[in-house]
Amino acid sequence: MSQVAQDAIITLALQLADDDFLFAYRGSEWLGIAPHIEEDVASASISQNSMGHAAMFYELASELGAGTVDELAHGRKATERKNSILVERVNGPGSYMGQPAYDFAYAVVRNYFYTEAKKIKMDSLENSACEPLREIATKVNMELHYHIFHWKTWFVALIQANDEAKVRMTTAIARVMEDFGDLFSYGHDAAKIEAAQLIETEEELAARFTETVGHVLQSVGLNEDMLAYTCKQNGRNHIHTDDLTAALATLSEVYCTDVTAAW
Repeated sequence: MSQVAQDAIITLALQLADDDFLFAYRGSEWLGIAPHIEEDVASASISQNSMGHAAMFYELASELGAGTVDELAHGRKATERKNSILVERVNGPGSYMGQPAYDFAYAVVRNYFYTEAKKIKMDSLENSACEPLREIATKVNMELHYHIFHWKTWFVALIQANDEAKVRMTTAIARVMEDFGDLFSYGHDAAKIEAAQLIETEEELAARFTETVGHVLQSVGLNEDMLAYTCKQNGRNHIHTDDLTAALATLSEVYCTDVTAAW
């Protein structure tokens, strides 16, 4: 394997890992405060699965020389992260340990859209030129079917529930799309990732998302024009918000007490 190809694999693996790492963390913040006990259990399980997916991508990057899994997950600063802006955003006002006033409509829309996008990426990775990426994608896809079913069910049910719920959901869609611009982006590394034939182009994946979710929107009386977005800031290029800095401070607190310890 050439150094260029190896670098491309590491870069893509870190983008995918960082996405799931933050997505799982934001999901975990609903533990104990979800609308009811069944959702508490289901969303916690999905978050646990997603953290496991992140671990597999971190392990691949580690095997190629990017550092240990702990270093990659907990030791990198916000300025080194490659995750999308969407997954780092807070769930709402307050904090998990201090009177959270989170927005469940936003959580449902973010989780559903992110999971549909993730499924599209995993489907593409199953045809990757990189065998380890193909193998990881196959494992991840075994669980994504259930994740999509869960969040799509909530998405459709809430939009169709009543007028107030529909307004909250459409507001959440607009908020999610504000940060959606870099989710399919490979950032400055797009050329080398696509040249290595690791995954389809940004444009191909984005078009598939619009088609897939657009059909769902139409089925509940909404217009797929709601899925329009622009890339205002790109997390793939290490441009992030203060939300990420705060999240990493929590996530890495134990690790940073002794980075040489075996956890």
